[in-house]
Amino acid sequence: MNNNSRRAFIKKVGTATSAVFAAPTIIPASALGKNGHIAPSERINIAFIGAGNQAGNDVKSFLPDERVQITTICDVNKKSDGYWNGKVAGREFIMQLVDDFYSEKHGKKYQSCQGYEDFRDVIALDHIDAVEIVTPDHWHAIPVLMAAAAGKDIYCQKPLALTIEEGRAMSDAVNKHQVVFQTGSQQRSDENFRRVCELVRNGKIGELQTVTCSLPPGTPDFGKTSHLTETVPVPKDFNYDMWLGPAPEAPYCPARTHVNFRWILDYSGGMVTDWGGHHPDIAQWGMDTEYTGPVKIQNARATWSDHPVWNTATEFHFECLYENGLKLIVTSQEGRGIKFTGTEGSVWANRGSHDADPKSILDAEIGPDEIHLYKSDNHFRNFIDCVLSREEPIAPAEVAHRSITIAHLGNIAMMLQQDLDWDPQAEKFIDNFAANQLLSRSMRDPWDSVFKKYAV
Repeated sequence: MNNNSRRAFIKKVGTATSAVFAAPTIIPASALGKNGHIAPSERINIAFIGAGNQAGNDVKSFLPDERVQITTICDVNKKSDGYWNGKVAGREFIMQLVDDFYSEKHGKKYQSCQGYEDFRDVIALDHIDAVEIVTPDHWHAIPVLMAAAAGKDIYCQKPLALTIEEGRAMSDAVNKHQVVFQTGSQQRSDENFRRVCELVRNGKIGELQTVTCSLPPGTPDFGKTSHLTETVPVPKDFNYDMWLGPAPEAPYCPARTHVNFRWILDYSGGMVTDWGGHHPDIAQWGMDTEYTGPVKIQNARATWSDHPVWNTATEFHFECLYENGLKLIVTSQEGRGIKFTGTEGSVWANRGSHDADPKSILDAEIGPDEIHLYKSDNHFRNFIDCVLSREEPIAPAEVAHRSITIAHLGNIAMMLQQDLDWDPQAEKFIDNFAANQLLSRSMRDPWDSVFKKYAV
């Protein structure tokens, strides 16, 4: 769909969306897009696929944008606790959050946010312009492939994919269907990370030698359900079979689902992938290796969870060697943050701050003819900007795929307890059959055939 036809489409459905409000006798200027307001015909209709704690955070980030209308919330769970710090979430909870915001904003009762259980019904809706995929990791690939095929622009939470094969399929689909795609690796929209990457890319620390990504250890009980490991009946209004989706069949227990899913390898990759969509992504940015990857993974070691249900690494370390001689270390042993070390100093960044040694590096100016990296100060607004402009966002699919591949390579090396040679162009291990079997996962019927149908 080109820009003109897309704008006509948005204008057509925007009129229908505006009808959810009671028709006033006198049409206010805001409804016509005057006095600085955005007309309903110009708003982007967004649906959320996934309604957990991260969905609540992201909904609150999109709602203030006048160019956006959140119309649809989809989740297999109607409403329950078991999310962040044991709090409540689910589709009805997030729907109410949206309705309350618009009611307060417009000074009249708004109750038009629609709820769905099956994401396929949402993707089939003609009036939806964009979707956010904010499901557990094992449920990223198929909704992304189907949304891309339907021409929907996509904001997908990190980590991009459960496996390297799924990430490749997602990036290829986005490219084929020419949809706008933003990954929720929001550190790219943080000035601290951008600043240190610009310092590194412009040689302000000399020749770059080593990058260290310090990620959190452990399997924190975010959902307050770690002790609930016994098999119990599935709660009412929770479609557990759909929640499992392409993952293997498993008995239901509260410790398995909602926010704590990330500590189970069938659905995620532990802290290695949970934070692997953040600091290693910044490492690739600063190293100028965003569209490639390492050629060797070495010195991999891990301590694995002994929890009855959780099985991801609680402590970990691995090193990635690049063809140009750079070394990237990913570890749970040294605090939290990312450090670039060069021949003339080092720079460090974390959320909210950055530093250098020597301090004088911080005073370095980036000249007009030097490298200036993509600037975004708001990850969500950047996505909407690009939906309208059709330009590429700051965290596109291919970049996210290459970044999270580092985490997947590390997990595979730690599982096999081997040094591994990697071909970043072919995205295959060299002369290692066992490792190559871990590039993908089997999917339960019928999801295996759905994945194959939409993969390009």
